Amino acid sequence: MTYLSDLNEKQREAAQTTIGPVLILAGAGAGKTKTVTYRILHLIKQGTAPKNILAITFTNKAAKEMRERVMALIAKDKELNLPLSFNERPFVSTFHSLGVHIIKENAQRLGLTRHFTIFDRSDSRRAVKAAVVEMGLDPKQYDPSVILSIISKEKGNCMNVDKFSETVGNEYMREIVWKAWQKYEVALKKEKALDFDDLLLKAKELLEIEEVRIRYTSLWKYVHIDEYQDTNKVQYSIAKLITGESKNICVVGDVDQNIYSWRGADIKNILNFERDFPGAKMVTLEENYRSTQTILEAANHIIKKNKNRFEKNLFTRQGPGEKIKLYQAFDEGDEARFVAATAAELIENGVDPREIAVLYRANFQSRALEEAMIDKGLDYQVLGVKFFERKEVRDVLSFVRAALNRDSITDIERIINVPPRGIGKVSMAKIFSGMIDAMSPAHQEKWRQFNVLLDEIRQKSETERPSEVVKFVVKYSGLEDMLKDGTDEDLERLENIKELASLAMRYDVMPQGEGISKLLEDAALATDQDEMEEEKRATRLMTVHASKGLEFEYVFITGLEQDLFPHRGMESKNGSKRDEEEERRLFYVALTRAKKRLYLSYASIRTIFGSRQMAVPSEFVLDIPDEHLAHEEKVRAGGKVIYFDI
Repeated sequence: MTYLSDLNEKQREAAQTTIGPVLILAGAGAGKTKTVTYRILHLIKQGTAPKNILAITFTNKAAKEMRERVMALIAKDKELNLPLSFNERPFVSTFHSLGVHIIKENAQRLGLTRHFTIFDRSDSRRAVKAAVVEMGLDPKQYDPSVILSIISKEKGNCMNVDKFSETVGNEYMREIVWKAWQKYEVALKKEKALDFDDLLLKAKELLEIEEVRIRYTSLWKYVHIDEYQDTNKVQYSIAKLITGESKNICVVGDVDQNIYSWRGADIKNILNFERDFPGAKMVTLEENYRSTQTILEAANHIIKKNKNRFEKNLFTRQGPGEKIKLYQAFDEGDEARFVAATAAELIENGVDPREIAVLYRANFQSRALEEAMIDKGLDYQVLGVKFFERKEVRDVLSFVRAALNRDSITDIERIINVPPRGIGKVSMAKIFSGMIDAMSPAHQEKWRQFNVLLDEIRQKSETERPSEVVKFVVKYSGLEDMLKDGTDEDLERLENIKELASLAMRYDVMPQGEGISKLLEDAALATDQDEMEEEKRATRLMTVHASKGLEFEYVFITGLEQDLFPHRGMESKNGSKRDEEEERRLFYVALTRAKKRLYLSYASIRTIFGSRQMAVPSEFVLDIPDEHLAHEEKVRAGGKVIYFDI
């Protein structure tokens, strides 16, 4: 099997174990994606039809990378000679995209069409706020975001609104959350829409129908699930349901990188895998291909204090590398200047700015860092500014969604006066109440013309390539004329819309009608990491949570002060060890993002909520053996540095 020669011994063992349940414990940078893609190649080489293979991961970025790597391996293998069509390929997707796929194929069972609308978080917040107002309550007192967060968490725990009513105990949950949830579900049903969490919950409910489940377990005979430690209850349920009787499931994960319990990820799913799937084989990947041994030694020392984990020790053959740089700053301004000055020096010495990442525990820390970057004249990019959340981009997509789903009141409200058509709130109320005859003839004509436009967009969506559909919307909606004669900001918005047309070209190769649907789906499911503009040569600024799954040659981990990192907000009232362990796992994730060089920094004084507070070094810094650290003693402009012996 020379095609597996690129794998190390443990990777090869994982790739060749294809029958029954398999747990691949893959340490950071241990080549888990490579192992899974070669495992898929091995299955195909052994006679499995590509269409019988399913692989699920968490982000669009990760799914795209895995899909491309699988297809590259297949194309490279001369013995296979398999020109695969779109429908014959292995099905590689995110959990949410898998949910969309299952729901679309069974839409009638849910009273939906294939063109159902996906509510993003802002759509959901608006609908919940409307529910709160309808209940006669003040949204400022009863925050729709808090209510939506509770609903989201309950759906992630496999709870629907009817079950919730049977289990809810306290008055706030019954009188506020449950009643708002009921009205929210009515709004979703009226618009033939599902929210982000429904994509998983409804897929799980469909798979509980024997006829539906048998269809998919017969199709997907080999199931792979990446980042298994990040699965919540509903994702865990989908994994078990879709695996079928053969139990040919291969999960890949790392207990030490479980950092999402706050959004429902349950570490027990991976810890109990061998109990859930008796006879499971466990393969541990410990050889790291990313970082230096010094970085790995620090990471190993940090994580070994945790109790809820499988024992493993990362190692590399790449040599010790440089010591970890530790900078003790006077305050956050001094820390930020150190980061910016060091980044500037690296760039001057030929380092690609995209290979430099600055990580922080809390979003508020970015302000001082951004100011220092600007002062130094450095290009930077803050991860989390979503392309698909820009108003002008959402407007174009809403035209297409409204054309394909006329029940999507949310989309129609968004675009009915984009550009202004003179249809006011009174007329809109009549439209949505079915009282169009009560409108003036002039307003009836405007509504008719708007519907003609939507009819034309729908026709284009069914017959034209996605990029042409976007261009049609921009031109014939009036958006182009409105923006091109406007301010500089308007011209920038027009550029963003043109960028959407360029992005849509990626979907032009798909079968007729499917491309535009996939574009809308991907836009709705986009994550922060999908917004990283690879072509922009800029230093990345992001939270540690956002850095998961990424890697950079040079990494700064800032704000390493007790109560900031580890974060005080993560401590539970009863002193639960689990929260403390998750913060430690979060620092472990931060350390293992670095390939060549790692910088740690903390401030002696930090301004938080307008108050200057004394700070002490994080326990995490103290846990790293001193032989792995090199103290940065350079004083930066803007204040005297106070040093501590550690």
